Amino acid sequence: MSIDDISAIFRRVLEIPDIGPESDFFAVGGDSLLATRVLSAIARRYGVELSFDDFLLAPTPGALATRITGGHR
Repeated sequence: MSIDDISAIFRRVLEIPDIGPESDFFAVGGDSLLATRVLSAIARRYGVELSFDDFLLAPTPGALATRITGGHR
């Protein structure tokens, strides 16, 4: 699992090519329905179930990667 993988999921779901590690999902146009698609993609790919609250607390690819790995990138 990498920040690049999470960024790719954001890009695919948001249909925005310029997503980097610190791109805030909601600031670039994401909403709660699209967030559920990101969470589902992460669960399928990594077997990690994150809650919507997790996503709200970590709305960037970098922050989500850190949350998934327990602070270890």
